[in-house]
Amino acid sequence: MANQRLFVAIDLPDNIAESLVAIDPHYRGLIFSASSQIHLTLAFFPAVDPATANLLKEKLAAISFGAFFLPVMGLGTFSKNRMPHILWIGVGHAHPHLFQLHKRVNEAALACNLPIDERAWTPHFTIARGRGISSALMQSFLKKHRDYDAGMMHVEEFHLYQSTLTPGGAMHRRELTIAAR
Repeated sequence: MANQRLFVAIDLPDNIAESLVAIDPHYRGLIFSASSQIHLTLAFFPAVDPATANLLKEKLAAISFGAFFLPVMGLGTFSKNRMPHILWIGVGHAHPHLFQLHKRVNEAALACNLPIDERAWTPHFTIARGRGISSALMQSFLKKHRDYDAGMMHVEEFHLYQSTLTPGGAMHRRELTIAAR
């Protein structure tokens, strides 16, 4: 059986995701995500063999966490070669429950001998991707929406997804849901 692309994520509630998609300015080169595809990635694993995937499911299922509230606010971008590449919305500043959950997911991955991303983690929901959009146009959009407040969400679960790349984009299939206890 082939290796799987897996990621662990918190889904954005439908009402918040739909409000974000509604601010799409329809600029050429700025492609907004479908509301069902917007999530906050806790960890990404590009190639996991089936036995390790099963072990990861066990380790993730053992994570215990309490539900918490998370603000969804503040737009920003990540750039590639000085061009806006990712448009995101943030989750407030240094939320301790979120960072604790991220740490536990990484510990589960390490227990499965999966590599983790050791860069500083910037929790966010990717809402659009830039493909050749001008920096000036993106800056104008950010100036108008920089302090956008999408509201508060209640994090009661996180998920393990399998991601399959297709010509039409990535397709995600939920493999496991871990609920707050």
